[in-house]
Amino acid sequence: MKSHKLENCDLCKPSLYPIVWENKSFRVTLINDHQFPGYCRVESIAHIKEMTDMEMVQQNDCMSIVFKVESILRSFLQPEKINLSSLGNITPHVHWHIIPRYKNDSHYPLSIWSEQKREGKMELRKDEENELIRLLRDALNQ
Repeated sequence: MKSHKLENCDLCKPSLYPIVWENKSFRVTLINDHQFPGYCRVESIAHIKEMTDMEMVQQNDCMSIVFKVESILRSFLQPEKINLSSLGNITPHVHWHIIPRYKNDSHYPLSIWSEQKREGKMELRKDEENELIRLLRDALNQ
């Protein structure tokens, strides 16, 4: 796995979002968009363009992290659905979006990148956000 960074890559720069957890290869950030509470992202720390550019062990580690985050979001927030996405067309740096979805969110049932269907503002209270962060850290540190 290459460990270089690119100056023009947003994910190679310091995170704009709170880092919930990290190890030497990956970090989990809490995007927590006001339209999509609990929205997290798993990001490769090294600038890697595609999953298949990683060794199998790193691929497995990445997906294990994604699945642990999904599991915590499902049990804590009980959304209608969880969306997992790894596009990277705009930011070609391995990262996975883990997005809790609700029937009353601003874009449901369409992708969060589609045209907004309704107004939607659903925020976690600070105590809920803190508990979510604690649960994510506990799961990821096991």
